[in-house]
Amino acid sequence: MQSLAGSVDDYRLALRAWLAEHSDELTAPHAADRREHIANGLALTSTLWQAGWKRVGWPAVLGGLGGGPRHRATYYDELCRAGVEIPDTDLSIEVIGPAMLDHAPDMAAAYLPRLLAGEEVWAQAFSEPEAGSDLASLRTRGVIRGDEVVVDGQKVWTSHGQFAARLLTLVRTGTADSRHRGITALLIDTDTPGITRRPLIFASGLDEMCETFFDNVCVPVDRMIGPPDHGWSVAMLMLQYERGMYAAQRQAWLGLRFRQLLSYLGKVGINEVVEAAIGSAWLQLQTVRARAIETVGRLDAGDAVGPEASPDKVLLARAEQSIFELARLAERSGFAFDDTAEDWRAGWWYSRATSIFGGAGEIQRSIVADKVLQLPKDSDGSR
Repeated sequence: MQSLAGSVDDYRLALRAWLAEHSDELTAPHAADRREHIANGLALTSTLWQAGWKRVGWPAVLGGLGGGPRHRATYYDELCRAGVEIPDTDLSIEVIGPAMLDHAPDMAAAYLPRLLAGEEVWAQAFSEPEAGSDLASLRTRGVIRGDEVVVDGQKVWTSHGQFAARLLTLVRTGTADSRHRGITALLIDTDTPGITRRPLIFASGLDEMCETFFDNVCVPVDRMIGPPDHGWSVAMLMLQYERGMYAAQRQAWLGLRFRQLLSYLGKVGINEVVEAAIGSAWLQLQTVRARAIETVGRLDAGDAVGPEASPDKVLLARAEQSIFELARLAERSGFAFDDTAEDWRAGWWYSRATSIFGGAGEIQRSIVADKVLQLPKDSDGSR
């Protein structure tokens, strides 16, 4: 098994050959609901962890075989190339794992193997009803009392939070006006007394997210990720993986969906409108793929990507929306109501939000203008 963690190219070819032999047995049947969908993903993760392929890209302290982000991006790429969908739980792995390794290595060694091996679901609980993605404005309180942090407040839009065993959560341990200087990161077990979770139903009918309420929740201080009031640094590291590695994961999945669409269109035929939409979707997909390759390479080299991950988020939203708009055009007559289009219709609804969640497109463009391009502002502060 140790030989799996060779060069990225060797790993890619070996994984590709293994998936070609086993992909049929890795493809789960259509899930009846979200809980079953998550369970199917955990089973797939467990299989690939036990086989050794998923261990590549993670350090030995977590049960891994070495390697880094480029190996992990290759893993996601090859799964989708073989027609195997990436488990949704892998999205939180890429956001949470690197941050815990960097800021709380002992805690990472104790708990992360359960997430990586598909034994648990974790979630990232950042956004709040009145703060949205503005993390510096969060209001969920964390009061340090002896050997505990007492948490009160509310989080919203937590992906898969209703299924999670643990939440990586940001709380305000500083004063109300301390902004980013008074935030602490915690790993909270969801069976802790005082936690209530309520699923949120999308327009598509999916219950992918939830809102979470904390009422006098007592968390041991040894569950802090980094020192008190150090949560902003944890969040910034998480966000560069959320925008960079997530783009690498999502573009691989979008490539799978695009190939499925082309296969369908090859059978039913296309008109000029659909033909133009195919070209546009392909171009958007290749653009985000090229960008993701560059960003993952920088993460693999240990670079701090920071604001330069924002273009990945913008380009990814464009690609996802263009591919699902192609699906709508391809199924124009029955897209809104036919049962056969249900999966694509749900994806179309979801794609409408991709330019909003995880940092709205307008915010990302402002970050690029301010932090990357350093464009001058007008006298009134606008551009």
